[in-house]
Amino acid sequence: MHSEEATLPRLTVLGGGSWGTALALALCSRFASLRMWVRDTTLWAEMNRLHENRKYLPGFSLPHHLYATSDLPAALDNADFVLAAVPSQFLRNVIRQTRPHLPSHSVLVSATKGLEQGTLLRMSELLSGELAGVLASPITVLSGPTFAKEVAAGEPAALVVASSDTAAASAVQTAFATSKLRLYTSSDVVGTETGAALKNVIAIGAGICAGLGLGSNSVAALITRGLAEITRLAVAMGGNPRTLSGLAGLGDLVLTATGDLSRNRFVGFQLGQGHKLKQILAQMTMVAEGVDTCSAARQLGQKHGVDLPIITQMFEVLYREKDPREAIRELMERPLTAE
Repeated sequence: MHSEEATLPRLTVLGGGSWGTALALALCSRFASLRMWVRDTTLWAEMNRLHENRKYLPGFSLPHHLYATSDLPAALDNADFVLAAVPSQFLRNVIRQTRPHLPSHSVLVSATKGLEQGTLLRMSELLSGELAGVLASPITVLSGPTFAKEVAAGEPAALVVASSDTAAASAVQTAFATSKLRLYTSSDVVGTETGAALKNVIAIGAGICAGLGLGSNSVAALITRGLAEITRLAVAMGGNPRTLSGLAGLGDLVLTATGDLSRNRFVGFQLGQGHKLKQILAQMTMVAEGVDTCSAARQLGQKHGVDLPIITQMFEVLYREKDPREAIRELMERPLTAE
């Protein structure tokens, strides 16, 4: 190993989906050792042989020093940074398997956006609970307006690294920053994760508007009022309202609610076109986090006494097969108030 490579840190990515693969591609120049844990043995073998993730991110060549494996001890051996990019519904099970093999000196970065069903926990809360006493530094959170394909293609993007530990956030910022990825630090983990999770629900609503043939006025109104809902809940949970006007809030919401690459917007568009949710999800390879998050977000609103009219209507559409047109009508006919 060259002396320059010897000074570079080691990164392990947990999850072989599109987001984990895109981040590995974007960060490959920053790490001497780049390992990816992939549960599907067929997939990781193919990735190592073809240097491409044809299932989740086709068309992008993987660096030759990226090694994919389903062996957790091998993937985590002496890792300096561990990046969790597993869908929220699988994260707890994966991290429990990870715990015995996780180096205590490693910095764990959560790139998973969502809320856990039942517990209503944010991802950093879930991780902190499962890894109590294991790591020397608190969990960090990576969020912001990013589509996997654009990050993989090397298009410029900006992200937020949030942690209660400024040193840990700064360490991730320094290690992950490239000429194509600009990172900002934040101490507001609550606001960052709440914005990241709930924007997916609002994006489903924006997709419904498009699917119904509604124009830009409707989508703009939905995004603006959706941001107000997200901010109200984040503040009630202890978040900083300024966070929601930044990359992890407004930035991520605008991207997911308007971008053609948005899985959650796609779900909403299909619902607006009259398709059933089960049929829509059955044809998708990747997870639309907003579907599960919607139920948890509604419960969080009830728990904290926060009014979430858009999220409540999305719940009715997703879980009770309410006609999307009726949901829009009820939102418009709510009692008039001041902004």
